[in-house]
Amino acid sequence: MSIKILLLEDDTLLAESVVDLLEDCEFEVTHVPNGQKALDTTFTQKFDLYLLDINVPLIDGVTLLKELRDSHDNTPAIFLTSHKEKEMLKSGFLSGGDDYITKPFDNDELILRVTALTKRNRVTQDECVGLLCHDEAHKTISYDKKELELSKKEYELLLLLMIHANTCVPKELILDELWSSGESGSDGAVRVYINRIKQLLPDINIQNIRGIGYKLVS
Repeated sequence: MSIKILLLEDDTLLAESVVDLLEDCEFEVTHVPNGQKALDTTFTQKFDLYLLDINVPLIDGVTLLKELRDSHDNTPAIFLTSHKEKEMLKSGFLSGGDDYITKPFDNDELILRVTALTKRNRVTQDECVGLLCHDEAHKTISYDKKELELSKKEYELLLLLMIHANTCVPKELILDELWSSGESGSDGAVRVYINRIKQLLPDINIQNIRGIGYKLVS
């Protein structure tokens, strides 16, 4: 099941660019141009993440999120903001914002922040992605009911791909998750572990999303 994102942005060209970027990573995006439309849409659809521009017509992004939080909607939210909106951004966090990204933003950074916030929908004990199943209690992953022989980092990487099945996992997130600050990870090391997992699971489709990261297709 794809992750659903509501994008509130009144700049049509920017919105089209963001939608294309997110949809390339298999996120399902609904774009609305003003705060009132965004509020109405949340009444009829459920989302996994809100991407909210602040200065938009009818209802600004901060006021919108406050109304949603007041109605007990705890969907994670990222503000899209300019450098001039720092004071309003403080109000945004007080209204329940989880993160922000400053315009103009780097595409990789946006994907990284989106992926990190949606990570809370984790694969837990005995949950499966196709024939791949994770046993949280024993820290093991099985395929077609057969336990896989994985190193610690292979396990962590495969679990990360399962958590974000059918969406991009940025290389930066993989490096952060697999290596502590005292260790040195690299793109080359990640490729080695990816290739090892592919050898163990020849029937599993793990795609290299060029310039961004990897995706497990279930």
